[in-house]
Order: sequence, then structure tokens, then C-alpha cells
Amino acid sequence: MQQQREPSASESYFWPSVLAIVLHVLVFGMLFVSFAFTPELPPAKPIVQATLYQLKSKSPATTQTNQKIAGEAKKTAARQTEVEQLEQKKIEQEAVKAAEQKKEEAAQKAEEAKKADEAKKADEAKKADEAKKADDAKKAEAKKAEEKQLADIAKKKAEDEAKKAAEEEAKKAAAEEAKKKIVEDAKKKAAEDAKKKAEAEEAKKKVAEDAKKKAAADAAKKKAQDAARKSAEDKKAQALAELLSDKTDRAATKADELGDSVAGDFDDLIRLRVSEGWNLPPSARKGMKVELRISMLPDGTVTGAAVTKSSGDAPFDASAVAAVKNIGRLTEMQGLSPSDFAPYRSFKMTFNPEDLGL
Repeated sequence: MQQQREPSASESYFWPSVLAIVLHVLVFGMLFVSFAFTPELPPAKPIVQATLYQLKSKSPATTQTNQKIAGEAKKTAARQTEVEQLEQKKIEQEAVKAAEQKKEEAAQKAEEAKKADEAKKADEAKKADEAKKADDAKKAEAKKAEEKQLADIAKKKAEDEAKKAAEEEAKKAAAEEAKKKIVEDAKKKAAEDAKKKAEAEEAKKKVAEDAKKKAAADAAKKKAQDAARKSAEDKKAQALAELLSDKTDRAATKADELGDSVAGDFDDLIRLRVSEGWNLPPSARKGMKVELRISMLPDGTVTGAAVTKSSGDAPFDASAVAAVKNIGRLTEMQGLSPSDFAPYRSFKMTFNPEDLGL
């Protein structure tokens, strides 16, 4: 349904104003016509008052004179009456004119009052319109503030929900991470336990191997010591036999045999000590062999080791050289005679991890 537009204050007073103006024009037109057709009055004449005295005896001339005077007086009275009537008419016209002027003034005052009322109503309408606009603006501002408040509440709610979701996600992630860490820790602990177990097994195996190697070393050491002691005893016996017998060739042959036996025992001892201190590199393979030249002092100290024939693998060769140098000193060789030690001053040895039980 189409909304009707309210007429403004100026439109409401338009037709009444037009009617009032038309009415004033008609009144002024009638006054103008009335004044235009008013007859001019003759100038006023002095009023002659006459008093008639009746004489007891009258002559014909006197009577005629009296009648003439009476006629004149009558005419004068008629003129006076006419003048009075004209004066009365003029007074009445002036009264009408005054009434019209008063009416016009009243109409003008009414028009002015009407205009003032219209102006007042227009001002009141303007004030009402301004008040309505101010009220509408206030309502719009209040609505805007309310919408902003609702928007702020919605925004804060969204932020709170996002924060809560983020916290939930963080908690979930933390729980997953904790669960994952527990699993990883369990795996790590299992790996460490397995490693410890393997290390324990390896240590146990190494202890057994070390014990085996120590027993072999002790046996080789005892064998070498026994061989050295026996060699010394044999040498003494040989020297004594040389003094008592002339069979020097036979004694020499026997001494050579004893020297070969001692040399074989010290070769085994050197191989044993090398196997104890040899750390094979990851590149070591079966069938590898390296030949070294070893230099020693009479007190059993190793002074040098050099590759004379490589295995073809530099780390393997270097590990063999390091193992020989790690022997340091063979105290078992201190009792050897110069002739028995002579072969160990500088000699060659071939090392094979398989022969050494590595």
C-alpha cells in the first residue's frame, strides 16, 4: 500500500490566504465606489431663528409681512433640516467608513495574527520535524551502537570459540605428542635394553675371549719362559760339554735346534699380543693378509712397524701396524741371549685375522 504524503505547512495555509486577499480586494472596491458616488453638500448657511409675536391688532401689511417672514422661516427650517440630514448622512458615511476601516484593520490584524499563527505553526512544525530528525538520528545512533555491541559480542564469541578450539587442538596435539613420546620412549628403552643386553652378551663373550687369550698368553709366556730357561740351561750344559768333550759339531747342531724352538715360541707370543690389541676396520674381509717388518730392542721393546706387502686395503694395513705398536714391550724376551735375540732385531711377519682367530 502506497503511503500518502503529509502536506507541508505552506501548502496547508495557501488557499485560506488567497481567500482572505480576495475578500480585502472586494471591501476596498466597495469603499472606493461608495466615496465616488457621494453627492457634494452645499456650503452651510447661517441659521436664522425668528420669533413670531402675535399682535393683537394687525394691519394687512403687517399680516403680509408676517406671512412672508413665516414663509422665509419655513424655508429656512426646511433648508436647516436638509443640511442636518446631509450632515447626518455625512456622519453616517464617515461612521461606515470608520467601521470599514476598523473592519479592515481587524481583518489586517486577523491576517497578521493568522500569519503569525501560521509562522508559529510552521516554526512548531519545523521544530517538530527537527525533533523528529534528532529523535530518528538518536534512534539510528542507538541502533548503530546496539549493532556494534552485538557485532563486538559476536566477534568476542568467535574469538573465544577459536581460542577454545585452538586450546583443544593444542591439548589434542600435546596428548598425541605425549602418546607418541611414550611409544618412542618405550621403543628407545627396548632398544637400549636390547643394546645393553647385546653389550652384556658382548662383554661376557669378550671376557671369555679375554680369559681365553690370557690363558693362551700365560701359556705362551710360561712356554717362552720355560724355553728360555731350558735354553739357558742347555747352553750351560753345552758349554760344559764342550769343555768335557770334543764333539763340538754335535753340540752346535743341538743348539741350533733349541734356538729354532725358542724362536717359534716368541713368534706365537707376538701374534697373540697383536691379536689382543688389533681393532679390525669395517673394511676387513676374509683372506686379507699384510706383511710387516718389525723392529725390536733386546729388552723386548717394539721400536717400529712398517708395511712391506700391502693387503690392498689401507685401513686394514694401518690397523695391523697400530696393533703391533700397541704391544709396547715384550718382557718375556729380556732373558734371551744376543744370538737368540738377533733374529728379532728386524724381522718380517705376515698377519691374517683368520689365523689370529679374529
